[in-house]
Amino acid sequence: MTTENYFNPEVLRRISRLDLRARNVVEGFLSGMHKSRHFGNSVEFRQHRQYVAGDDPKNVDWKVWAKQDRLYVKQYEVDTNLRLTLLLDMSPSMRYGSRRDGMTKYDYAATLAASIGYLAIRQQDAVGCITFNKDAESMLQPRMKQSQLDALVQTMERSDPAAQQLPQRENRELLELTEVLQNVKESQPTMKDALREAAEVTTKFGIVVLISDLLVQRGGLFAGLRYLRGRGQDLIVLHVLDDEELDFNLGGPTRFEGLELPLNLRCDPRMLRKGYIEALQEYLEEIRRGCSHHQADYTLFRTSEPIDAALSTYLNHRHSILKGAAQKIKR
Repeated sequence: MTTENYFNPEVLRRISRLDLRARNVVEGFLSGMHKSRHFGNSVEFRQHRQYVAGDDPKNVDWKVWAKQDRLYVKQYEVDTNLRLTLLLDMSPSMRYGSRRDGMTKYDYAATLAASIGYLAIRQQDAVGCITFNKDAESMLQPRMKQSQLDALVQTMERSDPAAQQLPQRENRELLELTEVLQNVKESQPTMKDALREAAEVTTKFGIVVLISDLLVQRGGLFAGLRYLRGRGQDLIVLHVLDDEELDFNLGGPTRFEGLELPLNLRCDPRMLRKGYIEALQEYLEEIRRGCSHHQADYTLFRTSEPIDAALSTYLNHRHSILKGAAQKIKR
């Protein structure tokens, strides 16, 4: 896709008024929109603490001293910028797409990433990007400059899995389904190493947005989320799946070609649909529970959904939850 497609003016026009806000307080030095762990001069009062030798007298609350004959220092919250890191899956399975316009899961995910990056830079946050397959493949260091948007798109275009070679397939046209499932179970990729690398290079107390189809070993995925949480990251998981993967409304004898594995399979999907949907629901529930356990915001995106509407709905929902949580804390 071109830069114009990633930054479709109509899409960005509709979502440009939204913002991302960190759930956890973040570190930083510039004035922005997110709560900081640092105390300093700001318009929002936080608390009092008792005066100790060496404190600046200008921070003493003299009204409290006049009433209680005790010295207390006023502390304020500093609003600061955050660092947003986009983790974009470029594994071969992301090249799948059933849309008539040819948009693949990777195209959809990259557009999501570009839109979020656009929003973050508009509110003067630093944005970086890591594309990964089994390991981290490309790293773009977080920056706040407007030119970072172009660098972001270039990174995503270079990482497009459509440019990768598919694995050499076996010559056999027909395979038993049980044999295919065994091969998948033994060879399913993991995100563990890629997410651990990301955790090692990201700054503490930022936002990490993982965008992927999550067709991986769940144990490795959850271990990777645990690494990131250990770095104090606010985690967002955007799960991108194609309609055919979610609905499995295929009819008649069909040949399936492996993207991750060099396998072909011929079958009638109508005979498998019930079992497939049951397995899919179990898988999605496992993903949701695992993300919740590691305190990661999770949402599922269908590639048929308009990106601006889906992203707006999610960000508004996230903002409402964070606002409600903040009000509970104040009480």
